[in-house]
Amino acid sequence: ARDVIARIRQVTDKPIRHIVLSHYHAVRVLGASAYEGAEIIASDVTRDLIVERGQQDMDSEIGRFPRLFRGKEDIPGLTWPHVTFHKRTTLWMGKREVQIIHIGRSHTAGDTVVWLPKEKVCFAGDTVEFGATPYCGDAHFTDWPATLAAVKALGPERLVPGRGRSLMNKAEIEEGIAGTSAFTSDLFTIAKAGVAKGATLKQVYDEAMAAMRPKYGHWVIFEHCMPFNVSRAYDEAKGIDHPRIWTAERDLEMWRALEQGGEMKSAEIRS
Repeated sequence: ARDVIARIRQVTDKPIRHIVLSHYHAVRVLGASAYEGAEIIASDVTRDLIVERGQQDMDSEIGRFPRLFRGKEDIPGLTWPHVTFHKRTTLWMGKREVQIIHIGRSHTAGDTVVWLPKEKVCFAGDTVEFGATPYCGDAHFTDWPATLAAVKALGPERLVPGRGRSLMNKAEIEEGIAGTSAFTSDLFTIAKAGVAKGATLKQVYDEAMAAMRPKYGHWVIFEHCMPFNVSRAYDEAKGIDHPRIWTAERDLEMWRALEQGGEMKSAEIRS
């Protein structure tokens, strides 16, 4: 967050008054405390998830992303929104309209995008990725296609994905949405087929890795994400709608079962 603030200060010295949480994951929201005095906004579902599983997620993600949590001793604790909303709310910053929309369930149940209708710019959070593996450990695969369709229906001409570079025209946006859709659809199709034939989680994982690595293995954090992704896809295929809570202990237990005792692959993205 401090690095982001420093980069903002290269552009403007105007105060930062509002912070929008795209979802509840600690790696995305714990930096909010660095924006002193800013109003923190989130969907009501995101707040509910912080209440339910925020501490477990924080403990888990500090283990997964050590580089991103440098200086964690300065984090005062969980990030709590000051303002929540149900489906959408609007900020007027002078004459600029900023719509904050709970766009639907995809990466998490509380996914929120920020939409500037006049400028046609969308900040999509982890609903859309570009050249990066979607993390699906808390996902809703059945709903993700409709959520992507809702993002597309806004008609963005610029889109900032959760990971990957900014998409600067409609062709790039279509590529980002289509890639995210294909990845999540391919994975869930494999999981549903595996569950239907009585396959174990390990068997579905091995099949998913063999089928998806040739197409997506070059995307960043592929090796790290896939055990979490397959675990959640397998659960949803078995009818578990509400994602099970990840803890540091569950992370290691799952990884050892699927990777036969191997060490957890790093989630770090390095230049």
